[in-house]
Amino acid sequence: MRAAWYEKRGPARKVFRVGELPTPEPGPGELRIRLAFSGINPGDVKKRQIRPGAATPDFPLVVPHSDGAGVVDAVGDGVPAAWVGRRAWCSYAQSYRPQGTAAQYTVVPEGCVGALPDGVPTEQGACLGIPGITAHRALFADGPVTGRTVVVAGALGSVGRAAAVLARRAGALVVGTVTRPDRLGELRELGVDRAVSTGKDVVDAVLALTGGRGADRIVEVAFDTDADLDARLLAPGGTIAAYATGDPAPALPFWPLAFKNATVRLLGYDDFPREAVRLALPDITAAAAAAALRYPVAAVLPLDAVAEAHEAVEHPTRPGRVLLALPG
Repeated sequence: MRAAWYEKRGPARKVFRVGELPTPEPGPGELRIRLAFSGINPGDVKKRQIRPGAATPDFPLVVPHSDGAGVVDAVGDGVPAAWVGRRAWCSYAQSYRPQGTAAQYTVVPEGCVGALPDGVPTEQGACLGIPGITAHRALFADGPVTGRTVVVAGALGSVGRAAAVLARRAGALVVGTVTRPDRLGELRELGVDRAVSTGKDVVDAVLALTGGRGADRIVEVAFDTDADLDARLLAPGGTIAAYATGDPAPALPFWPLAFKNATVRLLGYDDFPREAVRLALPDITAAAAAAALRYPVAAVLPLDAVAEAHEAVEHPTRPGRVLLALPG
């Protein structure tokens, strides 16, 4: 099969190779997908960047990317044969595994694969995995959100978009934030109950919507810069679910959070419980099937341009997801 891989970490144009690798075979409990598209996430770029020049951990060769979409063409022992021939989207292909989705074929555990409904473009299927599963975990790890107030920071980002959609579909009152006021119209089109710019406007909006109580859940993309704001926004007993930070050692407003008996939940996608992934798949699939969850696509590049695609994620010039198109 045609694939892209690296054997050392470092700059994309220095470490990537594209060529032929053996086609993987599914083991027990696994499916093989003939991929049409591979979705690139910031985490994929970071895995390739860390410690330039170092060998990849545990594996002599890494085919990157965890997310993708295509058609199941083979199954291993214990997996229903009915999967064969079905359109599917997947995640976790390169989570503690060497063979990701930057290839014509990938092998993934059945519990990390969702059926791709008719009417959902295959490109969109390749966008669902890491963002959708992270959003689902942020929202539901601490129980249902029906009737709760949820603040989604950076609601037009990949995880934020999924969180806003999933929370709204689950019956939450959703406040979405953006840093640029010129994108408020786009945020309203996403269907949030209140679209606001970050800062004082968020506090005013949340307190007005909740009668001064605050938000029950905050889905946070910038924990280092927003921790103080989140402490002001949070209702007693609420949860801040943070999946990213600029500063790896952020300061924490301990007493404001302690007096609210707050939960601070830190999310690392690669280590989510598999039961959480299993619960997330149908909700994400249903949102995609209803056309509620759709991603703008900034670029679709061929496999041979994998280095350029990684650079487009590192230094974006337009909003949207970056995908690789795999050879047919």
